[in-house]
Amino acid sequence: MKTIKGPAVFLAQFVDSKAPFNSLDGMCKWASDLGYKGIQIPTWESFLIDLDKAAESQTYCDELKAKVNSYGLEITELSTHLQGQLVAVHPAYDLMFDSFAPENVHGNPKARTEWAVETVKKAATASRRLGLNAHATFSGSLLWHTMHPWPQRPAGLVEMGFEELAKRWTPILNHFDKEGVDVCYEIHPGEDLHDGDTFERFLEATGNHKRVNILYDPSHFVLQQLDYITYIDHYHEFIKSFHVKDSEFNPTGKKGAFGGYNDWGDRAGRYRSLGDGQIDFKTIFSKLTQYGCDVWAVMEWECCIKSPEQGAREGAKFIQDHIIEATEKTFDDFAGAEIDKEMLKKMLGL
Repeated sequence: MKTIKGPAVFLAQFVDSKAPFNSLDGMCKWASDLGYKGIQIPTWESFLIDLDKAAESQTYCDELKAKVNSYGLEITELSTHLQGQLVAVHPAYDLMFDSFAPENVHGNPKARTEWAVETVKKAATASRRLGLNAHATFSGSLLWHTMHPWPQRPAGLVEMGFEELAKRWTPILNHFDKEGVDVCYEIHPGEDLHDGDTFERFLEATGNHKRVNILYDPSHFVLQQLDYITYIDHYHEFIKSFHVKDSEFNPTGKKGAFGGYNDWGDRAGRYRSLGDGQIDFKTIFSKLTQYGCDVWAVMEWECCIKSPEQGAREGAKFIQDHIIEATEKTFDDFAGAEIDKEMLKKMLGL
């Protein structure tokens, strides 16, 4: 068993043009004052990290790490969720996803994909320079538009889709392997890797690449009505990153899992601040601890009701209260004794 590290916070949803959320120093002091011990850094926010410099300069990484450490914090992982998304984009989403990339590749899907691949590779090198062994990202999606298809998918489409996804990711995975860093895909609706079956399809398509791993976030499984507890039993050996985010699913006679095109506040499935949803975090923390998952518990705020400031204030204590100090003793150790083979034989009637 292993004690989960934390609490930590994913900075992405808190970035703002106003202080303290517009500088690394400001966000570090804010997180530290709230009781967080780690930060997950979104690499698309250049004021938090210059990814080009981080990939090229050990001095820059040492200085960045020292600055974070000076606030009593550690960097848990770097995140390339937006850039990872752009590794695989179906043309139907080109216009919406162009905003995640530099203007010089807008309207040019091939150039955008090449930029995304190189950027995620830079994050691998930066992670190694920062002493990190896990990285958070999205898989992207070529098949999501066929998730509930009409007309039916033609035979072979899914297999070809995962072959292409693996083809795009394999050079990235190989680079992460060279750098000694695991790629943790957030299993998420909208991505081709959105449940257990799709994770297994991708893993197989990559030839069971050892750097293919999981960012576990139970909130997305509640919205899918997937058993997020048993998921840990199936995939604990792959869980190398952990987002602590709550959610709820309240279907009515008018709407269910697909949400009726409603805004978040009006959907049956909604993300909530920690403790306000339906997720059994006690069991989750117990399972992850029991299986020895070496992860940071990173709060991600995406509540449709509560403010991010309140969610962050409450989130640190919530996570701290759920972290289990893994025992190194058995409760009945006091009754044990040295092994006596002769006595054991007598007990067995030998």
